[in-house]
Amino acid sequence: MEQLRGKNVLLIGAGGGIGSATAKQLHASGAKLFLAGRNAAGLRQLADTLGIGADHVFAGDLSKPEQVQALSDKYHSVMPAPDILINASGTGIIKPMEQLSGDEFLQTLNDNLYSPFLVLKSFLPGMKERKTGLIIHIPGVLGKVPMAGAAAYSASKYGLVGMLQSIREELKRTEVRITTVYMGGVDTPFWDTIDLRVQRDKMIREEEAARAIWFLCQQPTSAVVSEMVLQPFNHQAI
Repeated sequence: MEQLRGKNVLLIGAGGGIGSATAKQLHASGAKLFLAGRNAAGLRQLADTLGIGADHVFAGDLSKPEQVQALSDKYHSVMPAPDILINASGTGIIKPMEQLSGDEFLQTLNDNLYSPFLVLKSFLPGMKERKTGLIIHIPGVLGKVPMAGAAAYSASKYGLVGMLQSIREELKRTEVRITTVYMGGVDTPFWDTIDLRVQRDKMIREEEAARAIWFLCQQPTSAVVSEMVLQPFNHQAI
């Protein structure tokens, strides 16, 4: 198994629940982290906790090309091409179709599909040039099995999965690997603004989700885990 000590990791969505827990797990394993996301306050707090300097932190809206370019410029000023790129960011809008506005639908596509496209377009060339690297995305279980009220969210995540599968075909002559993680309910602040009756005490804990990602970061060089499904025990649907 590959060791994480000294690995250069770009972690996007680090200010969120899963991202923050993953950062702590990877930092404890000796990885060199660069933290990015929209939650500036959360990123600062996390960086302070881990002792990561401001030159390894970027806060911005990565659905905007100029912000992704700014991220790339700042990242490459302090680190080489990522050994591991983890994208744990996303927007969740769960509501019935008749209540879903066009702006909300487009926002979901921008955050969950267009943003990952821009990030990959910026960072994938460096990985392809070296012909090695690992990319982990977390489309969630709604990128595999939809549910009522998730028209926008599932559309964006199904699109993300299709995009990643297509890019995987382009990378067959390299050792750049892509892993998709289909997680069921994880008890994070994601659910604070979702108007659904859910049993958060029965969800996956952030630390458990982070350990799964940590495990995936240590894939052997001779193989790849193309996808992982992780769900609460009582929510098994796939």
